Amino acid sequence: MATEDKQRQFDQIVERLTDDYPSLRRVPRQWPRAILIPVLCVGGVLWGLLSVAMVAWGATGVALTCTVVVLAAVALIADHYRRRP
Repeated sequence: MATEDKQRQFDQIVERLTDDYPSLRRVPRQWPRAILIPVLCVGGVLWGLLSVAMVAWGATGVALTCTVVVLAAVALIADHYRRRP
């Protein structure tokens, strides 16, 4: 019983805080599954090819991999800021 009371009190505190500070309310945003799975598959294959390129091409492959990683990070950051409410 005490655990249920503490959980209820905790839920009430969180509810009051999110009412007072709406920025605390986190809205989960996810890509649709039909988009997420192909993106992850393509990303996995691309990462494998970049790993092979680093071994086969040496410094050029490393530079290519770093460039692709930076571009992917920039794209994800842009997507994050584009979707912000």
